[in-house]
Amino acid sequence: MSVNKINKKEIEEYIDEIVEIFLLTKGDRKFQKEFLKDILTPQEYADIGVRWQIVKALAKGESHRSISERLHVALATVGRGSRELLDKKGAFSELVRKMKIK
Repeated sequence: MSVNKINKKEIEEYIDEIVEIFLLTKGDRKFQKEFLKDILTPQEYADIGVRWQIVKALAKGESHRSISERLHVALATVGRGSRELLDKKGAFSELVRKMKIK
């Protein structure tokens, strides 16, 4: 699937619809997991979980190399998570604070 031909405004509208689905189904974990399994490829579904584990490990101070080896991901993938976590106003940083991950 190529989204390169879809303009950014349309993409944001599509994402807003996905967010709305999660808001409408708040608290229904079973439905949300099934929805994610249906809308994502098996690899995308797995990647989401692994990416969050990267963020949590970074927040706890684990080294990039250790995370890369333990989760079997490229150092560049860990680096991307690290860059996002550096944004103190970003969603990753906010979730780490709210979830008291240390």
